[in-house]
Amino acid sequence: MRVLKEGLKFQSHAIKSGFHPTIVTTNQLIDLYSKHGFIEDAQKLFDEMPDRNVFSWNTILNTYIKSRNFSRARIIFNSSPCKDSVTYNSMIAGYARSDGYENEAIELFNQMQFDNNGIARIDEFTLTTMLNLIAKLRVLRYGMQVHCFMVKSGSDLSAFALSSLIDMYSKCGSFSDALRVIKECNGEGFVDLVVKNALIAACCREGQMETAEQIFFTNPEFNDNVTWNTMISGYVQKGWEKKAIELFKCMGQDGFQWNEHTLASLLTACTSLKDLKLGKEVHAWVLKQGMCSNSFISSGVIDIYCKCGTMSYAEGVFKTFGTGNIFAVTSMIVGYSAKGDMKQARRLFDSSGEKNFVIWTAIISGYVRLQNCEDAFILFREYAEKETVVLDAVILVSLLCACAVKANVDFGKQIHAYILRTGIPMDEKAISATIDMYSKCGSIVYSQRIFRTVSVKDTVIYNVMIAGFAHHGYEQEAIFLFEEMIAKGLKPDAVTFIALLSACRHSGLIKVGENYFSSMSENYGITPETDHYACMVDLYGRSNQLEKAVSFMEKMPFEPDSIIISTFLNACRANRNVELARTAEKKLMEIEGYNGNHGSRYFQLASVYASGGEWGEMGRVMRIMRGKEVKKVAGCSWLQIGNGVHIFTSGGRSHTEAEAIYSILGCLINELYGEDTCDMLD
Repeated sequence: MRVLKEGLKFQSHAIKSGFHPTIVTTNQLIDLYSKHGFIEDAQKLFDEMPDRNVFSWNTILNTYIKSRNFSRARIIFNSSPCKDSVTYNSMIAGYARSDGYENEAIELFNQMQFDNNGIARIDEFTLTTMLNLIAKLRVLRYGMQVHCFMVKSGSDLSAFALSSLIDMYSKCGSFSDALRVIKECNGEGFVDLVVKNALIAACCREGQMETAEQIFFTNPEFNDNVTWNTMISGYVQKGWEKKAIELFKCMGQDGFQWNEHTLASLLTACTSLKDLKLGKEVHAWVLKQGMCSNSFISSGVIDIYCKCGTMSYAEGVFKTFGTGNIFAVTSMIVGYSAKGDMKQARRLFDSSGEKNFVIWTAIISGYVRLQNCEDAFILFREYAEKETVVLDAVILVSLLCACAVKANVDFGKQIHAYILRTGIPMDEKAISATIDMYSKCGSIVYSQRIFRTVSVKDTVIYNVMIAGFAHHGYEQEAIFLFEEMIAKGLKPDAVTFIALLSACRHSGLIKVGENYFSSMSENYGITPETDHYACMVDLYGRSNQLEKAVSFMEKMPFEPDSIIISTFLNACRANRNVELARTAEKKLMEIEGYNGNHGSRYFQLASVYASGGEWGEMGRVMRIMRGKEVKKVAGCSWLQIGNGVHIFTSGGRSHTEAEAIYSILGCLINELYGEDTCDMLD
């Protein structure tokens, strides 16, 4: 500020005395005003200059670039009669560092190559700026063109050029070319710290931790804090948290200072391991060093406590250091969601002044995880109306799964339309989730239509479609799709055969089901699991072949569990075979015992005995239920009216309009059966 005052005094004195400052002095004043935000004064001073040199033009150009006024900066650039390398580099760097101006930077770089004024030459700064931009854009062919230019001009041998090339090739997905850059230099780059750090970062990004270790331990005397931090971060990203912790300890023992980057990686490792003890130790050290005011570190500490389920500790740190920290708020919302406490999660969400994409994703995911889908749908609509940033595909897949659970096809269509309208790339997960949603919502035609538009299908997408056909009773279409899948060279998995066996059991295709079951191990090396055996038992039961079901269960390589026994009981009920049901009851009670709280199991047994006319046995089971005070989970139905979903349970009266609903129902029953039957509603 003192320098600014001196500059203002000098200009005032010059004006009063009629003295005209030199070009150099005026340039310094323009730079001084621009640094303190007096852009209009800087422009006025520039306009009043009787003579200008290239430094004058570059100074005023940088003034507008730093204020991100690129339209004005480009006018000055075009007006400059003398453009040197600094002029071009300033403009290119300004464009490259700002989102949305990448094409302008590339066009200006091309223009610079053909500038014939003789003083604007492409230098190392120009090339490294362009390589960083290309790494940001992930366009490999541009990077290769710049690399060729560097080789031809001999600009590819400096440390910064090599490190930029390595970074560009790595981020563009061509790790082999990054290694080739080093090999072409005969390994000389390994002894340069800048190149070494860039190469380690590239290896970590690619997951090549063995190569990264070799480089790290080569010439260890060159390692600095960046080298150590990059290696620790690489271990964490690879999932080698224990190695990251050991290297963290070695870093301190070798005399290097831990900084916020080191601690951020360590906190992430502690979170992944759910190591509460180590997390507390790190927290204590951070407090002693006074580093908790750092937003990344404080949010990392909060995240550890949230992931370890100690929300009281997390709340304490949040109240002290995390208020207003958007990362900390996100961690708290995720923590409360994991505990099932959506009330507290929603409190934090509603009280957050700034709601970015991450916070919206956290709260919506929490509702979806707890299958509180209605609130998730409401929040999604609110987000779509308020925010301009497009939601991540991960949360949209979760919402599609929620629509499948609730059979809410209307909202599923809205999400599908949102994905298409916003241009979100549909990867395999999103495609399979969309097909599954339409299938489970009863729109198998939509599922099939989407399936046929997918050019590259994997096993998961085929599995979802086969299961959809099986669920809807299209067993021939399911079998045809399986044959198509095999013909394309895709290998089926355990899920594929569950879907196929489900198709067979729904249609009573015993022979086909038996062939598929045996082919699992014989042709595809897949060991049948409990669900496969349960499907076969159900297949025999639905086809009135209980003897085959019993024989099949006796040949199983393991003792039947409660799922298989429960499936067999359903078969007994369908065939009214009480004797086999008694045997199954004994086996079921050996597994679960009469002390369990499985109300559905008791109800299932009672239903079997009732179907066979064994009312005494049914009464015995019902008395056991009453004695243990166990209840079957009530049946539940959803009815969507407009944008609202109404939930009805068997015998429930919790609905706000219950009295009116039962009154209308009574009138309908009266019209159907007569007045005497209305008493059944009371």
